[in-house]
Amino acid sequence: MKLAVGITLAIPAFLIAGSLQAADAPVVVTSIKPVHSLVSAIMQGVGKPELIVDGAASPHTYNLKPSNARALQEAKVIFWVGPGLEAFLEKPLESLGSDAIVARLDNAPGLVKLPFREGGAFEAHDDGDEHQHAEADHDHAEADHDHDHGDHGAFDTHLWLDPMNAKAMATEITTTLVAADPANALTYEANAKALDDKLDALDKEITATVSPVKDKPFIVFHDAYQYFEHRYHIRVAGSITVSPETIPGAERVSEIHKKVGDLGATCVFAEPQFEPRLVNVVIEGTKAKSGVLDPEAATLPAGPDLYFTLMRGIADSMRNCLASA
Repeated sequence: MKLAVGITLAIPAFLIAGSLQAADAPVVVTSIKPVHSLVSAIMQGVGKPELIVDGAASPHTYNLKPSNARALQEAKVIFWVGPGLEAFLEKPLESLGSDAIVARLDNAPGLVKLPFREGGAFEAHDDGDEHQHAEADHDHAEADHDHDHGDHGAFDTHLWLDPMNAKAMATEITTTLVAADPANALTYEANAKALDDKLDALDKEITATVSPVKDKPFIVFHDAYQYFEHRYHIRVAGSITVSPETIPGAERVSEIHKKVGDLGATCVFAEPQFEPRLVNVVIEGTKAKSGVLDPEAATLPAGPDLYFTLMRGIADSMRNCLASA
């Protein structure tokens, strides 16, 4: 009888403890899906962060909703990349998020930052040029120390497309969460260690996936892939547009169409959020095939596994299209 009573009492105590843990979890808001995924992985067992740019929306064209404004007002911690990517958040964070800890992840120590490319029809890498790769790696090392962010366009903001940058961002996320919520520090730190190991394994996996096709040139819809390109030494030959907010004119499309033919580019990649018709125009009359890349995870459900699905999806799409071309 005593045993039965003990069990009866233990169950409500467990449920109460769980309820207290959920109630004690800080309100955390994230800007875009890749950031939300990293924060979700680190917060597992404590709580779930909220996401602003959900579904197939893009931070390049997003308009803040009333529900987003309420979330910012209630947040204890807010994570975003920075004004170079989520310009729509810059003023709301100053007003609605004034009581929160705001972590700007493009300030994370250890990030590799690459200069913003002004022209979309940039030149392909020189095949087998190890000196060029060494120079690129040197540029990366110098960029690690560049923390002057006064000019929003000074560097490419698609930072997460290098898993080593994701590791640097995860470290900054962990430091911020531990400072904001020390009661759950051990959980955050254990989750961060597991995430770090998974990112190392992902990096090796992607290297193996794209290695057989890394010397085949291709064109992308917009210039979002520099970090992936430099990390894995692949041959992005150019982009249809530098910025997805600006639809290219006829002259620009004609220029890229000629480049596809001149380079023998094997694939031209669209993106799910933007006009695929332009890709069809670019490849018309050439031997190039079309594929789809999703750098901002527009088609993926949010959650801790999204980042890995996103990166594997890019690698697999490149391999599948380029290998068959």
